Amino acid sequence: MIRVYNTATSSKQRLTPRRGKKISLFVCGPTVYDYAHIGHARTYVFFDSFVKYLRSKDYNVFYLQNITDIDDKIIKKATEQKKSPFIVAENFEREYLKDMSLLRVDSVTKYAGATANIEEIISQIERLIKKKYAYFIENDGIYYDISKFKRYGKLSKRSAVQAEDGVSRIDESVKKRNKGDFCLWKFSTKNPKKINPFEPKWRSPWGEGRPGWHIEDTAISEKYFGAQYDIHGGGKDLMFPHHEAEIAQMEAISNKKPFVKYWMHTGFLTVNGEKMSKSLGNFITIRDFFKKHSPRILRFMVLKSHYRSPINYNKDTVEQSIQELKKIDEFLCKINNLRKTDDKNKDITKLIKSTKSKIEKSLNDDFNTPLVVASLFKFITKINTSLSKDNVASGDVDEIMDFLKEIDKVLHFIIASEEELLIKEVSINKELSRMLKERELFREEKKWDDADKIKKQIEKLGYLVEDTKSGPKLKKK
Repeated sequence: MIRVYNTATSSKQRLTPRRGKKISLFVCGPTVYDYAHIGHARTYVFFDSFVKYLRSKDYNVFYLQNITDIDDKIIKKATEQKKSPFIVAENFEREYLKDMSLLRVDSVTKYAGATANIEEIISQIERLIKKKYAYFIENDGIYYDISKFKRYGKLSKRSAVQAEDGVSRIDESVKKRNKGDFCLWKFSTKNPKKINPFEPKWRSPWGEGRPGWHIEDTAISEKYFGAQYDIHGGGKDLMFPHHEAEIAQMEAISNKKPFVKYWMHTGFLTVNGEKMSKSLGNFITIRDFFKKHSPRILRFMVLKSHYRSPINYNKDTVEQSIQELKKIDEFLCKINNLRKTDDKNKDITKLIKSTKSKIEKSLNDDFNTPLVVASLFKFITKINTSLSKDNVASGDVDEIMDFLKEIDKVLHFIIASEEELLIKEVSINKELSRMLKERELFREEKKWDDADKIKKQIEKLGYLVEDTKSGPKLKKK
């Protein structure tokens, strides 16, 4: 039995999809005006592993993610760069997908861009107008009247009066009925002095303009899932007002509730205890992280924390993750270098079975990955103890590796990918070359102690140095 924490009910609930083993899951995607940051990675790595686990349990998951490819921020960037906003969005979407590929986030069934679903957006706005949930402001746009939707704020446990702090620039208007009302459709300006040539526009029954932010998600989810579906995910920061607006829109249109059966939100990611922002100089993109560390480290750092808990990113948390992954790598190295025999230890089989049971129990309980990580390290410690007593044989090695590979289909941090191993090997080769040159200089200067220190450092990297007449040669241990 799998249980998930439902933000809407503030409780863990048994996962019972509407259609048996079929699950419809929507996760809010990025606004592609810049490179994706490590906060994005936190959310998308979690949902990637979560979906992979559900599929391993024979659930048929349709994982839908939107791409916000029209937005104030995209228009601002396009204006600054004097480029088409479509080109700006397309370029950053491509970079986003590259980052996801390196992070091994590959479980998404469908990526859906807002601009590819304008027809569906217009359809939803038409129905909201017809049902009198939307109103016009001349020379401005069409707005949603939150006072008409009495359940507004039920997800975040906030009242409509508190709605004004969630208003974006596109939602600003002195003529709004309520401060928290949000824009569904923004009219293009007819004032020739204020026309922005980099602001895109589409035809609609009300004149040219562009969609608001909140309406794109419900338009896309309705297109693929209908008026109701199973799980909606995203960062905790999107709960208000974005997810509240989605509920208000779709439940008003369909007159069906709940719009979504389970709401799942990932916790905040801070940098050195502060909210990540460009103004504070602590904005870290995924590609910034990859310049110093491997994608595997970021994935591990995300999954070693519970998805609902906050993560405070700093040098210590990264270094700790690096050291913990080194323990896993050293363990795998020991296992794979064992002498081949046909013997087996029944205690190893029992240990694998009990560890597998603990991991499954943890994942079934609101995807508790910190407990999974703890179980993995306990398993490694016990196997290492058996190794020291020569109680592990090659038959056990195959069983151990099969077990770890099975878990890693969900986690993707236990065994480094071929690409990461190649990058690591290239990096090690560069470092070895540098160290050998430095050692030769010390030898020429007869600084034997310094030369020996470098030799020992090289040995720690897994290589032996053999001094020959033609120069030093390296040999793997």
